[in-house]
Amino acid sequence: MEYKKFGKTGVEISSLGFGCMRFPMRKVNGKDVVDEEKTIEMLVRAYKLGVNYFDTAWFYNNGLSEGVLGKAVKDFRDDVLLSTKSPGHLVKKPGDYRRILEEQLKRLDTGHIDFYHFHGIGYESFLETDRRSGWIDEAQKACSEGLIDHISFSFHDDPVNMIRLIDLGLFESVLCQYSVVDRSNEEAMAYARQKGLGVVVMGPLGGGRVTGLPKGLTQQLGINVKSNAELALRFVFANPHIDCALSGMQNLQMLEENAQIAARREPLSPVEINAIREIMQENERLSDLYCTGCGYCQPCPEEVNIPEIFKLMNYYRIYGIKEYAQNGYAEIGVNEWVPGNRANACIGCGECESKCPQKIPIIAQLKECHKVLDQKS
Repeated sequence: MEYKKFGKTGVEISSLGFGCMRFPMRKVNGKDVVDEEKTIEMLVRAYKLGVNYFDTAWFYNNGLSEGVLGKAVKDFRDDVLLSTKSPGHLVKKPGDYRRILEEQLKRLDTGHIDFYHFHGIGYESFLETDRRSGWIDEAQKACSEGLIDHISFSFHDDPVNMIRLIDLGLFESVLCQYSVVDRSNEEAMAYARQKGLGVVVMGPLGGGRVTGLPKGLTQQLGINVKSNAELALRFVFANPHIDCALSGMQNLQMLEENAQIAARREPLSPVEINAIREIMQENERLSDLYCTGCGYCQPCPEEVNIPEIFKLMNYYRIYGIKEYAQNGYAEIGVNEWVPGNRANACIGCGECESKCPQKIPIIAQLKECHKVLDQKS
């Protein structure tokens, strides 16, 4: 395993991190619970393979992830970095942040959290939550008391707002999305690195497990990799602004494979990276729905999140990543970091079409998107 200096935090972080969102589950009395035996075996094995960064959150695995992670790392707690997150949607008044933090410390069975994130914040939502709860002051107080080692944030908003958040000067690290099919945060990640923040990326495609990339891509590029999954993970490792790539590994085989790739640490060359980008851009250009994500169609009078819907539809059509696209569509309007409404809220007013520089027939496409992406249809 390779390790890197994690921004200005003073710690070293493994190139591969364990995303604790997709632990194996089993039924107990009709309820879905974490299969602790399998999960703890995986987490201990990850530690032995050199993984030292474990990332969880309040609600992962039906709220059970933190507790199982705490059990797994108890014998080697001082050798690893624990990351979890403050659920902003539950922080409504002064004291909520501290109360939740103290509960998470109990779940993790630890006296301190190495990296405590404001979870999935946007610039405006972060400041609005602070106005009603004072969570910035509470975070800094908890840090001064040793309950938190480093204040961080995770991010799902527009990259411009990631830069604005960094400029607040509050944070020591950032967790954001980045993969071979979603490179929108590249400039913001470079800015974070320039400002001394550590950068961890989460793959919306499961830490590099991109099974839906164009068939034969590795052969087409002439790159010596065993699979598209390896190609995707090495693409992430090739970015010099990334310190750690999280993978939500669900079994020992996935863990072993990803750890081997991370241990070899053979990133793709600049020539190979440019070739991948050109192929991806060409696939997008040739798709039936060529949306550049410019956002000119916004705001919608009915708050339909058109750019997000079309991005998910591109994942579905171009890359065949169907389950991710449908799950992402279900999150629109449910989680605060994916605001707005789904396509069925469209009333056909046509305001968006008059502003679209690509002249996309948005109304018709929204209907098709809802038909394809809505799992209830």
